[in-house]
Amino acid sequence: MGFFGYMLFAGLIAAADQFTKYLVVQNMGLYEEVPLLPGVLGLTHVRNQGAAFSSFQGMQWLFALIFAAFTLALLYEYFKKPLPLAKVERWCLAAIYGGGLGNMIDRVRLGYVVDMLETLFMDFPVFNLADCFISCGCVLLMVRLAFFNKAIWKDGKK
Repeated sequence: MGFFGYMLFAGLIAAADQFTKYLVVQNMGLYEEVPLLPGVLGLTHVRNQGAAFSSFQGMQWLFALIFAAFTLALLYEYFKKPLPLAKVERWCLAAIYGGGLGNMIDRVRLGYVVDMLETLFMDFPVFNLADCFISCGCVLLMVRLAFFNKAIWKDGKK
């Protein structure tokens, strides 16, 4: 799978994220709560102008800068200095990028991110589908690089 295949996957993630956010905005009032799995998971429509736990409130420029740097790093890594990454690791990077793209679309278009998924069994920030892809992609990528990709740790100097 080439670079554009991975970016297509990232685009589909961003599109799915935007679609879920659209459904929430169109069908729920702000701060309205709807239980999905009683005691486990609910929908709560919120606006987040920061990151997790509402950190970095109002610093949209910082998120844009980080996203732009991540975009440039992906392009450089893929086309100029490819790392020995397995396909699943590249899928993880695409999932992370797609989630970031979904949230960046909100930040540019609305000035905040629409969040809606709330864990009811623990105190955790409300999040969205993009956040799920970012988090799962990061965890899987870290596990793969730490335990399964020996080539990434070899010293390139001989």
